[in-house]
Amino acid sequence: MRDIPIFTTEYGVASLVLREIPYRQEAYICIHSSCQPKELLDECVAFCRSCGAEKIYARGHKIAEEYPLHTAIVKMRGIAQIDENKVACLFPVTEDTIASWRQFLNERLRNVDNAGTLASQGEAEILQSGGAYFVHHGGTLLGAGWLKDGELLLIAAIPGEGERVLHTLLSIQKEQPVQLEVASTNVRAIRLYERFGMIRMEEIRRWYKIFPLDK
Repeated sequence: MRDIPIFTTEYGVASLVLREIPYRQEAYICIHSSCQPKELLDECVAFCRSCGAEKIYARGHKIAEEYPLHTAIVKMRGIAQIDENKVACLFPVTEDTIASWRQFLNERLRNVDNAGTLASQGEAEILQSGGAYFVHHGGTLLGAGWLKDGELLLIAAIPGEGERVLHTLLSIQKEQPVQLEVASTNVRAIRLYERFGMIRMEEIRRWYKIFPLDK
C-alpha cells in the first residue's frame, strides 16, 4: 500500500503514511495546514480506517496534542565506546541474502515503535547504498543492522545479544561520531545506547494516538 504525500480536503492538507497497514495495521497522519483541524483529522482517520488501519497516530497540529501521547522520537549522538573483545563477525548483505536480512529485521522489530517494515521493493536501494550487515559468532546468527554514513538506521538481535551486535556494528564507525533515532518508549534500547556513550540530543517529533482511544 502506498503513502499519500498530499491528502487534500475542503478542511485542509495532510500526509498519510499507509505503508505499514498490511504489516502492522498502523497508519500515520501528518497535518500540514488546516482551517478546521478537527474535521480534517476526522476525514483522515476515516480514510485510514477504510484502508484497514486498526491503529492511527497523528502529529503536526495542536489538535493532535489533545490525544494521548504514543511516543516521542529522540535523536542520539556520540562516539561509541567499543570493546574489541565483544566484536563478532560482520558479513555484508548481498543480493542472495538480502531477503533473509529483511525478514530477520522485520520479525525482530515488529513490536518496536517507530520501526518501519522493510518491503521487498526497497531491496535494490539498500544494496546500492551499502552498510547492511549480518552479525555472526561461531556460526550463529546474532543479529543484523544497517549503518550508513555514520547513522545507525536499523539494528536487531536475538535475545541476550544486543550488546555484542551493537559493539560489532559500531566498530565500523570506531572513534567517529554516530547518530540514531529511537522511540522514547524503547527504554531498553535507550539505556543500551547510553552505556555506549551516546547522549540524547533532541526530541525531533511526537506521535499522538488518535485511534483507538482507551475507554
